[in-house]
Amino acid sequence: MGKVAIGAAVVCAAAAVAVTALVVRHRMRSAERWARAAAVLRELEEKCATPVEKLWEVADAMTKEMHAGLESEDVSKLKMIISYVDKLPTGDERGLFYALDLGGTNFRALRVQLGGREGRVVRQEAKEVSIPHDLMVGGSDELFDFIASALVEFVDSEGEGFHLHSGRQRELGFTFSFPVKQTSVASGTLIKWTKGFNIDGMVGEDVVSELNKALQRQGLDMKVAALVNDTVGTLAGGRYDDNDVVVAVILGTGTNAAYVERADAIKKWQGPLPGSGEIVINMEWGNFSSSHLPMTEYDNALDVESLNPGDQIYEKLISGMYLGEIVRRVLLRLAVQTALFGDTVPPQLETPFVLRTPVMSAMHHDTSADLKVVRAKLKEFLGISSTSLKARKVVVQICDIVAKRGARLAAAGIVGILKKLGRDGSGMRRTVIAMDGGLYEHYTVFRECLLAP
Repeated sequence: MGKVAIGAAVVCAAAAVAVTALVVRHRMRSAERWARAAAVLRELEEKCATPVEKLWEVADAMTKEMHAGLESEDVSKLKMIISYVDKLPTGDERGLFYALDLGGTNFRALRVQLGGREGRVVRQEAKEVSIPHDLMVGGSDELFDFIASALVEFVDSEGEGFHLHSGRQRELGFTFSFPVKQTSVASGTLIKWTKGFNIDGMVGEDVVSELNKALQRQGLDMKVAALVNDTVGTLAGGRYDDNDVVVAVILGTGTNAAYVERADAIKKWQGPLPGSGEIVINMEWGNFSSSHLPMTEYDNALDVESLNPGDQIYEKLISGMYLGEIVRRVLLRLAVQTALFGDTVPPQLETPFVLRTPVMSAMHHDTSADLKVVRAKLKEFLGISSTSLKARKVVVQICDIVAKRGARLAAAGIVGILKKLGRDGSGMRRTVIAMDGGLYEHYTVFRECLLAP
């Protein structure tokens, strides 16, 4: 019996030693994984760093590219497109005006009755219409006839409070958010379709002419008085509210900026200068690029794998289309190299653009003690059912690094514009910037970082 007891004791002791060894080994592996994760985060933070001196370099590079883009075509990453808008609202406007905003799978019609400086916006109404997919890839007549017929219905619904001056034709401001080569304030030829549109025979055609012909076919007495992109429209709307607005910036799915330039500073301008002495420039600043931009391996890989490698670098660093994707790429590396979410890499995490910026924002703004929003979003969008609090904190940290880099780079770009205008703080003139876009409006941390002194 004694020998049996001793043998059993030896076996138990050996088992205990083995279990202890396994526990120690597991802890060592866990410690090694977290050490690797910490190294990845340190590298990300270092590569995304935007110290003040770096931001001034970006601002100076933006100013330099602006000068080059105003000199001549195709010498700068910035298109610096002449909008031909040489007069902006003053707030004194009176009458009935219509607007059409076409920039995606929906279009929006708006009518507004303006009452001058005292009455301001007396009344306004809007209608949003979804565009059937077959019209997005069909013929130009079918698309513009669909839009024109919707405008007919909208005009027919004019009620009390809207008054067209006797003898005047209804005028329409056309916001067309696709690449266009503007040829006058009310004409422009399509460069290419984007956002899922692919209509035969439209590239190189005047989009205003196409819409005006459709309005005539529908028997609607209305003409397009101005063609603008959404950023120029934001600038005009801002100027209506405040005469000191000189710059407009959109930070949404995409990004762009427009500003008021001295006409004599536009060396590539051909023909007589406008009487106002000013012109609105559509910068198309999303295509800005500079060696001073803090790029990471994730940004470089995203660019190479994109539909437009080498283009829109600035947009790929600061806009809502890409911020969530950058975060996904960092998380994927952590999942592969450090088993952040377990021994198996979540399959959904390998899907490009599965992590949208609104989801990133929701996780970034999670203030609960156990980060329950982060846990829920990881499960819903990435199929990760179980995460530790430590892992969820890592996710929030990555969101913070990527979002704040984007916000600070956007701010540097704005400073570059103000420097070009001589309004970078060296004078006493009041300067107002009109801001728009879902990223700016809804991503609180991004907005606060952008506006931070």
